Amino acid sequence: MSGRVLSVNVSSVRSVEMRGKSVTTGIYKIPVAGRVPLRGVNLRGDDQADRNAHGGPDRAVYAYASEDYRWWEASLERTLDAGMFGENLTLAGVDVSGALIGERWRAGGTLLQVTAPRVPCFKLAHVMGDPAFVKRFAQALRPGAYLSVVEEGEIASGDAVEITVKPRHVLTVAEMTHIYFNDRSRLAELLVPELPEEWQTWVEEQMAKRGGPQS
Repeated sequence: MSGRVLSVNVSSVRSVEMRGKSVTTGIYKIPVAGRVPLRGVNLRGDDQADRNAHGGPDRAVYAYASEDYRWWEASLERTLDAGMFGENLTLAGVDVSGALIGERWRAGGTLLQVTAPRVPCFKLAHVMGDPAFVKRFAQALRPGAYLSVVEEGEIASGDAVEITVKPRHVLTVAEMTHIYFNDRSRLAELLVPELPEEWQTWVEEQMAKRGGPQS
């Protein structure tokens, strides 16, 4: 399967008022023109306020599908601009939420690897203007995908996106989201070889609390 980049979205960190407090965030992504270098853990011009939750090597890039945008627009009965979900890459023709953990994509001059789904926080609810949106987003099972950088390069709107590697397992980011929020008796199913170390540690800790594998 192949698709394309509709937009590359970045933002610097800013302070905004949320819940009556000043909060730093990089969620307000806006599309940028031209070829954008991707080096280390960031696109040029992009940053995250809390890299324990939204950045770092395993969450260097966040992608969301235009097809999921259309679903949300129909559900919310409103128009949504690219970058509104805080994604760096708005993609078309790529089943982002259906991607396998460890799947690799050639996007422009970069090579990216799917690492995990996005777990929503209150900042997304603030952007959407709906305090209940975190729960709504989780239940929709359209989480988008975090990506690590396998090969640095440049990426731009219009670039092709091609799947170059598909792992042998069947764990998708959407199914991982379902297990995380709705069915933790299946936690052992998350322990695929490509699962990031941070997630592996969390899963093993949760399984230990539950008394071991229960899948």
